[in-house]
Amino acid sequence: MNKFILAGVTAAFMMCVANDSQAQTKLSRNEIINSLQGAQSKVDINPDQIQKAALENIKKYPGANSPKNLPLAEKLATLRQFNIEITFHFDSATIAPESYEAVGLIADALHTPYLQGQTFVIVGHTDAKGARDYNLDLSIKRAEAVRDALATTFRVPARYLYSVGLGEEQLRDPANPDAAVNRRVQLINLGYK
Repeated sequence: MNKFILAGVTAAFMMCVANDSQAQTKLSRNEIINSLQGAQSKVDINPDQIQKAALENIKKYPGANSPKNLPLAEKLATLRQFNIEITFHFDSATIAPESYEAVGLIADALHTPYLQGQTFVIVGHTDAKGARDYNLDLSIKRAEAVRDALATTFRVPARYLYSVGLGEEQLRDPANPDAAVNRRVQLINLGYK
């Protein structure tokens, strides 16, 4: 892996299974494929439900931080997925140039026969700095930016890509809500349509 990737992109992958074990590895096309392939043939969750859960969580638990995980968190954890840090310009949904290589690797993986024809939801997450409503809106815009880059720049068929934002509603490190590890993009395989 070249120095540009190591300096410009900090990648953390998580393949969730029923026991919530985590495996971290360097960013590579094959690791993305391995993390995402083998999805269930029928998933009874859709992107609208995920987005609605975040909005309802903010309404139900107003204030600085949510005391509860999203109701869908356990169900989402059973799906094939990975997390990656995509860098954006400050307070913006503009993908930083150093992250386009990572987005390109995601696209390469999605173009392989192992993943073609499957549906993916791109989930944007933020840390807990700032207002929860604002963070939710920013995460939605950032997930849309990654989806748009995959569909336009990298020609992944848009009909298989959905985007949602969860803001700070599903922190990766709840003990450190402002930590950088919470700012990430998650790709979840929803299987075949």
